[in-house]
Amino acid sequence: MDKDMELDKNVNVAGPESDLDMVEAAYQRLIETYLASPHRKKVELIQKAFNFAKKAHEGVRRLSGEPYIMHPLAVAQIACGEIGLGSTSICAALLHDVVEDTEYTVEDIANVFGPKIAQIVDGLTKISGGIFGDKASAQAESFRKLLLTMSDDIRVILIKISDRLHNMRTLGSQPTHKQYKIAGETLYIYAPLAHRLGLNIIKEELEDLSFRYEQPEAYAEVSAQLEQIKPHLDSAFRSFILPIREKMDKLGFNYDIKARIKRPYSIWVKMQNKHVAFEEIYDLLAVRIIFDPRSDESEITDCLQIYATCTSIYKAHPERFRDWLSTPKSNGYRALHTTLMSPQGRWVELQIRSRKMDEMAERGFAAHWKYKEGEKDTSSSEKELEKWLATIKELLDDPQPSAMDFLSTIKLNLYSSEILVVTPKGEFKTMPSKCTVLDFAFTIHTFLGTHCMGAKVNHQLVPINYYLKSGDQVEILTSNAVRVKPEWLEYAETAKAKNKIEAILRRQKREQQKQGEEALEDWCQQHDIEMTSLLIERMCLAHNRSNREELFMAIGTGAITLTEESIDAMHRLAEGEQKRSGGWRRYVPFLKSKEKDESAENKAGETADLVIDRKKPVILNEENLSRYVICPHCRPIPGDQVLGYLDAQNRVIIHKRKCPIADELKSSDGNHILAAQWDTHKVLDFSTTIHINGLDRVGIIKSLADVITQQLNVNVHKLTIAADKGIFHGDIEISVHDTEDVDLIIKNLKTIDGLEDVTRIS
Repeated sequence: MDKDMELDKNVNVAGPESDLDMVEAAYQRLIETYLASPHRKKVELIQKAFNFAKKAHEGVRRLSGEPYIMHPLAVAQIACGEIGLGSTSICAALLHDVVEDTEYTVEDIANVFGPKIAQIVDGLTKISGGIFGDKASAQAESFRKLLLTMSDDIRVILIKISDRLHNMRTLGSQPTHKQYKIAGETLYIYAPLAHRLGLNIIKEELEDLSFRYEQPEAYAEVSAQLEQIKPHLDSAFRSFILPIREKMDKLGFNYDIKARIKRPYSIWVKMQNKHVAFEEIYDLLAVRIIFDPRSDESEITDCLQIYATCTSIYKAHPERFRDWLSTPKSNGYRALHTTLMSPQGRWVELQIRSRKMDEMAERGFAAHWKYKEGEKDTSSSEKELEKWLATIKELLDDPQPSAMDFLSTIKLNLYSSEILVVTPKGEFKTMPSKCTVLDFAFTIHTFLGTHCMGAKVNHQLVPINYYLKSGDQVEILTSNAVRVKPEWLEYAETAKAKNKIEAILRRQKREQQKQGEEALEDWCQQHDIEMTSLLIERMCLAHNRSNREELFMAIGTGAITLTEESIDAMHRLAEGEQKRSGGWRRYVPFLKSKEKDESAENKAGETADLVIDRKKPVILNEENLSRYVICPHCRPIPGDQVLGYLDAQNRVIIHKRKCPIADELKSSDGNHILAAQWDTHKVLDFSTTIHINGLDRVGIIKSLADVITQQLNVNVHKLTIAADKGIFHGDIEISVHDTEDVDLIIKNLKTIDGLEDVTRIS
């Protein structure tokens, strides 16, 4: 259980009799689902785990009011029925909260159910301390433990995803600030994890549920628009597949054709990324053909024949063909994708899969266990899974010192889009779509990455920050003289490369610090000066270094030079002279002044005089807005959906709910997330920026000025316009009261002739 899905022992919604009926019905449904699965039947073991968990959670209820045992039962039902796991996983799912929430220990679980179930339960149990220190995020540490156990048994993360899915399905009983935190964490970590494991249906549901609770207004609007257009999509689907069915029937295939309508979250993301309205999303409909191969050997040839049949009816887009048969995705996905022109003049994506491919696409690696018996060789997708788990384990062996860095590093490894890159020997390597030569070098071998000086891509010389494309043949060029530099972190995109670079930089830093410390010791000995803590402290002040490590680093790198002129000042300091005018003491007045300034700056946004009730939203109005800090990255204004974050300086930072910084905070430090809402009345001015582009013409700037300043009477802070080859683009920074003003300005700007795109960017 997530700690955030709090318990309430005092809730009494249903009587004991109805509780027993509810629990028994849920258990019977679980057993029926299990008996219908292909797994070996160990009903007695599951019964034993159910009785144990029911007794352990007796008398406890969730915030929704139902008996707590309903949650483990629901998690076990998802693990068995929606992912396809067997008795060991079902037992672990039933027991997954026993250690965390009751007096039972992992040892007790091991004694009753054996070491394997106990190991999985232990991996699912949260812990509060760890590698990040006292101020670390318990969430990040718990996630690290989860991944460590996952690298030994993949069922740990599959059950955890089941747990998270049920918590998301019942998130409505939680207070608003908990909804933001849990939904944000789900979208940031668990949905990408589900995708990486091939759990497509679960991934999409996690995304939509997160969207629903994080952006309820946007979710409701997109869902309503989608519902409104569904009859049109259904009609388009029927007319599109009619000629395909006729030809497929003649060929004698046993098949299904399904419509796949884009999900609300996916639509909303595209609207945000492309800066378009719902009406401008044209790929809402996709068609999926799922067939039974006509023989064990004909799966691929049947796929290709169906593809040829469909393209003989409709013209295919020349650049939108994807062959995931010969080169499956790293999560095991196999299919043929193409895009066809429909009779209505719109492009429709077509996906062609066998029945086995479809199950693996929807249920991920868990589906492989259904087909594994009788196979001599491990499937390529399982080998990819082993590689991925090995990469995760490698990252965990050298964890980042910061909880945020750790979570970001793991997330970088959950890439969704992939390319294929070829080695000089003709081997294919799967890489994330946005990867550089440096990423590829570290993927092949740490030595190649550490000494990479460039590469030959398709026999052409390129630098280490060159972005690779699918099909590129890459030869890494190295030199022993090359050393890892801090700027390499900007060139790397993959988790493995970033992790290796940071580890090498830390090692180099330690070596330079040691050299600096030894140099200072030698210098003090030469001049008969005792190297005391007081001496080092004053040297840090004099050279504007915050601690001894920075001082040693500066000496080791030559940024600070110890000279003969320093001897007199060092002697005076050692003898305790208090002269402000000379030596090291001349820095003291300046430093005191600086400390005073910093102290005043840090008090901005402090909430010492505010009472924060985390169960209620922070109200942002004209009287108290100055007490909060507006995130400079996302720059929210009244009307934006926002949340608050209580930082270590006791300041409340106000972020847009979809601010990238807030997304990370929800995952790494979600317990400090606060609900927030605006209550302003068009009194205060806020700065915002609108991006424009369109067809260049004489008088376009005058038209812009007329609309903004004369029609709308808006104050313009900054206007930047550039034109090239008949196309112009620009940014307009203006003062507004709220998002209503922004919407009105955008609406009026769109009436200008030649202006094609108008979007708010901050």
